[in-house]
Amino acid sequence: MFDLPHLIQSVSYLGIFGMIFAESGLLAGFFLPGDSLLITAGILARSGSLNLPGIMLAVFLGAVIGDSVGYAIGRRFGPTVFSRPESRLLKPEYVARTGAFFDKYGTKALIMARFIPVLRTVAPTMAGVGGMSYPRFVSYNVLGGLLWALSVPLLGYLLGGLIPNLDRYILLVIGVVIVLSFIPVAVELRRARMVRE
Repeated sequence: MFDLPHLIQSVSYLGIFGMIFAESGLLAGFFLPGDSLLITAGILARSGSLNLPGIMLAVFLGAVIGDSVGYAIGRRFGPTVFSRPESRLLKPEYVARTGAFFDKYGTKALIMARFIPVLRTVAPTMAGVGGMSYPRFVSYNVLGGLLWALSVPLLGYLLGGLIPNLDRYILLVIGVVIVLSFIPVAVELRRARMVRE
């Protein structure tokens, strides 16, 4: 069985940085446990295995640097991929729509995407594809990364103090975190479907 607490203790702060960086910068967020990693790291900080400020710093740096790399990938390669006439899924009009979306919802989209699995992986790349200016992107990216890096590990830290022997229930906690993370996506999809109908 996969032992996330042991993995986090083994890789420590550099590993946390690397996993968070890869989630956005290398577009590996579909396969990496972002929120559950941070909750578990916070719980480990409560037990004394890791230092909470060290976790927060590693998460913040991994998020901001990773998102910047994701943005650069989108900015550099996105328009080329989207301009291919044979592409059915990646069409030029999607680039225009993405740019308009970030122009309209830039702050909200980038900050909130940081808290939603999968969206936090693609939002930086799509901001680059859509042509959002880097200074605008990085200001929202830093704010979103800071809020995420402070709040999610802190939640794990606080839960670790509230619930005795929480480490015994870590898989349940991770499951709850994953389900709660997808609630905003489900609500938004339902709302969008109701608008279309």
